[in-house]
Amino acid sequence: MKINTPTNFTALSSSSSDVSSGRFFFLQLFFLHHIQIFELSVAVFVFVAINSLRQKKRHGLPVWPVLGMLPSLLSGLRNNPYEWLSQVLCKQNGTFRFRGPVFSCLNCVVTADPRNLEHLLKTKFPNFPKGPFFRDTVRDLLGDGIFSADDETWQRQRKTASIEFHSAKFRKLTTESLLELVHARLLLVLEESQKNSTTLDLQDVLLRLTFDNVCMIAFGVDPGCLRPGLPYIPFAKAFEEATEATTLRFVTPTCIWKAMRYLDIGLEKKLKVWIKAVDEFAEDVIQTRKKELASRCDDDDKKQRSDLLTVFMRLKDENGQPFSDKFLRDICVNFILAGRDTSSVALSWFFWLLDQNPDVEDKILGELCKIVGERNDIDVKEEENSESGVVFRPEEIKKMEYLQAAISEALRLYPSVPVDHKEVIEDDKFPDGTVLKKGTKVIYAIYTMGRMEGIWGQDCREFKPERWLRDGLYMSESAYKFSAFNGGPRLCLGKDFAYYQMKFVAASIIYRYHVKVVEGHPVVPKLALTMYMKHGLKVNIFERHGSERQKYFTSN
Repeated sequence: MKINTPTNFTALSSSSSDVSSGRFFFLQLFFLHHIQIFELSVAVFVFVAINSLRQKKRHGLPVWPVLGMLPSLLSGLRNNPYEWLSQVLCKQNGTFRFRGPVFSCLNCVVTADPRNLEHLLKTKFPNFPKGPFFRDTVRDLLGDGIFSADDETWQRQRKTASIEFHSAKFRKLTTESLLELVHARLLLVLEESQKNSTTLDLQDVLLRLTFDNVCMIAFGVDPGCLRPGLPYIPFAKAFEEATEATTLRFVTPTCIWKAMRYLDIGLEKKLKVWIKAVDEFAEDVIQTRKKELASRCDDDDKKQRSDLLTVFMRLKDENGQPFSDKFLRDICVNFILAGRDTSSVALSWFFWLLDQNPDVEDKILGELCKIVGERNDIDVKEEENSESGVVFRPEEIKKMEYLQAAISEALRLYPSVPVDHKEVIEDDKFPDGTVLKKGTKVIYAIYTMGRMEGIWGQDCREFKPERWLRDGLYMSESAYKFSAFNGGPRLCLGKDFAYYQMKFVAASIIYRYHVKVVEGHPVVPKLALTMYMKHGLKVNIFERHGSERQKYFTSN
């Protein structure tokens, strides 16, 4: 058999070469095709990015296809969202439109212009209710209470609460409960920390104080949060967690958090548990109070209580029927939210600012010593040597002009409610020319207003209580320039009591102690309905010796 090996081998080699060439050709086409797709994708991305970034100057933030301004929002939420928002608003002269993703309800107008605030809080108040979006977002926690209610529901609650807030009996209840909480509990906790040289989370302590105080006022019960050892209180923790989770709904597309709620997963599952704990506490208090009132025969005896729960239990609805337990629950939970967080959070920022501005603390101490020095010498010595020490009297609290200026300055820079929400009923236009279509959500940034040079001058970021004083007397500012207590018909009902509470607590502490923030402790705001410090306020307490006060007594 003859074998032509060279010839066959040559043919085979030729065939292999053709196949390799074909494969190489197709590989070239494949890679060329994908390189073109890659280059085209890069070109499209660069074009979209440049186009989106070009809109930043006009709209304040880049506007991305489909996502809108959401990437910028998510980036801003990572650090200090209020500072991020302030930078945008200041560059946009106080107002800009936030454009959310096409699948969300995050579109809104954001403003920090005092003219616009007066327009929506006062001039055209009926056209700017809280609105269905706000109510729907907070309803699970707040129900139909005064914080989120509109129209007749809000008016009825506010009228009743206003009458009660201005009654002599209610004022007596608030001042007496505060006196007991400060001198029988707060000062003991501070003294224990000072003697043992232990670090204290002052924000937590103040939250416990105001929580006990507002529960006494709203429910007529004392939860006992502020006690030596600072015990764990399930209701207080559940309430705090529920408010934080509810806030996150505002920056989450509605369809997403509603789907999570329906499926009972994630944060919505936890929120349901926390709200259940709040409901159980409220239900227990309401039923206990009903039995208590029913067991009393003497009408005068029934009227001895002046807490809000008892007041609303004695009233009838528009049909002449007693208010439902659900309505009573909503009333009390809303007032706890309004009364617990606002004062304690404001005082936390106040003491942090004092630590950075010791000259302001010295002036406050001087004012306190001057006021105490106006008493009879015998009275002062007796109180100084008593177990509770000096107790500031209501008429003396009113005289603390510089202290009120310092607290107002802290609220200007760090308002307890940093942003608030309204919704447009009918087409309108802001004084600055911004067009408002029906259904538009409006966010007014109270935090930003304290940082606008056009409102407060070039020193707007400085802590200067003197800006509130005229010839040594405290002078308030327009509610549409200083909106820490809101303005117009929704002006905070508890404003006077909040100032009294903050001044009484601050004076009682400053007269006795130095509060020093732990070195290196991070202080940044937390994203919540109220302006919590994210990591609390870790402090050390040092006793203020009598010699420090004596120099002020001598100078007076």
